[in-house]
Amino acid sequence: MTVHLQRAVKGAAAAEVRWLETISRRAVWVDVDETVRRGALSAEASGVIAHAAETAREKGLPLVMTIGSSGADIVEGVAALHGWGQAAKAIAKCSGYVPIITVVTGPAVSGPALLIGLSDIVIMTSDAYAFVSGPTMVAEFTGIQITNHELGGADIHAKQSGVAHLVVADRDSALSEVEHVLSFLPDNVDELAPTAQTSDSPERLTPEAGALIPDTSTGSYDVKEVIQAIADDGYLLELRARWAANVVTGLITISGQSVGVVANQPMNLAGTLDIPASQKAARFVSFCDAFNIPILTLVDTPGFYPGKDLEWRGMIRHGAQLVFAYGRATVPRVCVILRKSYGGAYIVMDSKKMGNDLCLAWPTAELAVMGAGQAAAILQRHASPQEREAYEQDYAERLLNPYVAAERGYVDSVIDPADTRREIAAAFSMLCDKREKLQARKHDNTPL
Repeated sequence: MTVHLQRAVKGAAAAEVRWLETISRRAVWVDVDETVRRGALSAEASGVIAHAAETAREKGLPLVMTIGSSGADIVEGVAALHGWGQAAKAIAKCSGYVPIITVVTGPAVSGPALLIGLSDIVIMTSDAYAFVSGPTMVAEFTGIQITNHELGGADIHAKQSGVAHLVVADRDSALSEVEHVLSFLPDNVDELAPTAQTSDSPERLTPEAGALIPDTSTGSYDVKEVIQAIADDGYLLELRARWAANVVTGLITISGQSVGVVANQPMNLAGTLDIPASQKAARFVSFCDAFNIPILTLVDTPGFYPGKDLEWRGMIRHGAQLVFAYGRATVPRVCVILRKSYGGAYIVMDSKKMGNDLCLAWPTAELAVMGAGQAAAILQRHASPQEREAYEQDYAERLLNPYVAAERGYVDSVIDPADTRREIAAAFSMLCDKREKLQARKHDNTPL
């Protein structure tokens, strides 16, 4: 690793901007050193962060930040706040142009915590913590005594808030993970991700994937095993693994090409979509689309999770985030319906009419407005138990299969699960030159 440029700052926080070059990749790296006055950010130090972001955008290189900071420098006052705003604006301008990866190695308090929220990928060390308002403020306003790690530790952000994409043991492990993540990403919006070396044939059959589907429609299985069966060398880099576990998001390669995967997870909440799952999947789809990474969607969901609490908290708005993310995505998109695909969730999970390039289905796929039991409960609510049972059986036989949808053009092909990897690899190979002309507008208005 060679340092080509270094700029040190005198002041409240020691920060360095570096060009980093390994054998295969370059990046702009800014380091906020927590050992100097706990990383308190002066206006000058924030200026270094802004300089790093501007350099990354100008040169078309990924921006990597390592942060350990107690926040804006209290001694310097409003000038430090002004500097933090300058840094935030510069980082925001990088969004969608170059990948932004942040490593949190210590405290990230107040302003620096919000800088983390602007990042595409956040990696936290196990002893790091981050929050906007600390334990002192929490105690003062609510009377609740809480520690730094209870409020914003790495485990909390991995499981509860979804801020942390990855949690690692220490700084060295975090920097290694940065290099690993970058291997799936391009340098900037105008490039494609590098091709990985693999000896795994795109023609490899995947009978083990189909064997995972239970005999009963209510049985569960681990969709990550399906993803691993499809991926080169069985490898999945899962992101945000512990947050909203009812949907899986991660990066794989197929024929050496980077692919983003979104998959319902039947082992958690039966694969239903709730608010966190919608947010997680929407953000990941948007990230992949921004950096030219094809998207593979694996569908097995009975619908949106019902509940008064979710509706009051904005299920409509957050569900729309996922609809919006898929609706505007222009990268190659392949959808495979593994089993259940009901109602609104069928549309949301990159259905044919949402604009995917290829929609495949396994013979076990069930495409319908709702399941047989739900349909019977509504349409046969005054019928006898025997009549309802007969209706359910007839409904399942007539409608809960992929062939009706295939006849109408909503499914392009019903495939043997053993052919899944081969079909997906062929599709992405065919779509490698896909380009769409974007509408001229200032920007879209994403539902938030």
